Amino acid sequence: MKTPLSCSTLLCLGLILTGSFLGSPLSAVAAADVASTPRTVSPGLRLLEELQTVITDLAEQAKPSVVSIFPIQATGRSRDGGERVPSSTGSGSGVIVDAAGHIITNNHVVGDAAEVEVRLSDKTKLFAQVIGKDPDTDLAVLKVTADHPLPAAHFGDSSGVKVGQWVLAVGNPFGLDRTVTLGVVSGIGRENINLSRYENFIQTDASINPGNSGGPLFDLRGDIIGINTAIINFAQGIGFAIPSNMAKQVMNQLIAKGKVVRAWLGVGLQPLTPELASKFGVDENEGVLVNEVFERDPAALAGIKPGDVITKVDGALVDTPNKLSRLVAALDPGSTTRVEVVRDGKRLNLQVALSERKDTVVTASLPQSRTDLKLGIDVQDLTAGLAEKFRLNESRGVLISKVDAGSLAQAEGLREGDLIKEVNRADTGTVGEFTVAVAKVKRGDTILLRVLREGRAFYVVLKPADH
Repeated sequence: MKTPLSCSTLLCLGLILTGSFLGSPLSAVAAADVASTPRTVSPGLRLLEELQTVITDLAEQAKPSVVSIFPIQATGRSRDGGERVPSSTGSGSGVIVDAAGHIITNNHVVGDAAEVEVRLSDKTKLFAQVIGKDPDTDLAVLKVTADHPLPAAHFGDSSGVKVGQWVLAVGNPFGLDRTVTLGVVSGIGRENINLSRYENFIQTDASINPGNSGGPLFDLRGDIIGINTAIINFAQGIGFAIPSNMAKQVMNQLIAKGKVVRAWLGVGLQPLTPELASKFGVDENEGVLVNEVFERDPAALAGIKPGDVITKVDGALVDTPNKLSRLVAALDPGSTTRVEVVRDGKRLNLQVALSERKDTVVTASLPQSRTDLKLGIDVQDLTAGLAEKFRLNESRGVLISKVDAGSLAQAEGLREGDLIKEVNRADTGTVGEFTVAVAKVKRGDTILLRVLREGRAFYVVLKPADH
């Protein structure tokens, strides 16, 4: 019967054999062969390592220009008149963009502060002056003065950004200085996010968290292609950045003038639904519908009329009201722009001399059309008393006196007090004219109404129930 070897016996045997093998001439040769044999690296691994080096070099190059921003509290100074106290409730990021010490960040990071504390990558703390803010794009510009050269990043051209390209977001989320995240551009031209007036966001899945706001979005060359501004709270991997071209234009104006001056066209706009597009003889998403033209403003002086569909501005295609607003706002007040409109099926090119944008801009909008419900409205002639009651500066028109619950008119947003001015592009001043115009509508056709509400106009498409 064989006795099993104990663990200690096996261990001793292993040590003896190992020692004997390593001490023999054969072991020395084998060890030399192992040491001298080059490790095989596949082309794929080599490529990944080269790419990794690009990313790490980019991160090291980019981080020094990124700063932490802490708005100064409204009181400005402590009770004894000594040290200024930075806000403990809010902070964000920014990026130094030139040797003069200008820093670009988000307007919502700065808030109402006239001065902020800026912390550099070398832990230096400086107090920055707020040069200017632009709530319409959520951008702000600061300036610091230092006794040594400051590391600055450079703006790239955001017009060349493509979906799928790699980007690097740098910021200070949750107080974690100069955090670097890698991702791709998930989308471009994002609007209707309801973050600012002029939206044209770059969407990225590079991780952006609270505290990243105002920090830069870099391309692989180390150029700024966006300023990180927001995330969708209930989603992961959905962040938005303001394109660098927009940021640079706003920054230059804030530095030069302390404010942003934009051009003004003077129209009310609404998107083209399929029903509206059909009525005005254009394709869906081909242009935006002018529902109002303000008197003595540039559009009115150039001959633009309600019912025109604006399709281009200086050759650039227009497919949403937001895009038209951005295109016009990017132009200089006093300049002349070429506006293409479709009117009664014909394309016209009009030269418009732009003025400066007013602060109180009102544009009409309307829910998406549905044409599967009843019309459901009662109408009456407009009287002076009714005009005063519903704040209508009009003497003629057809007043909606009742809207049936569950009707198509209610679904389209019509309500009591709305004033109908046109039926299928024909002026309608009385109930009689309204009745004649509606009677002309053929079975299955829709009705295009131009409606006034408290001085603002919009178009709506309805489908009669009994035709």
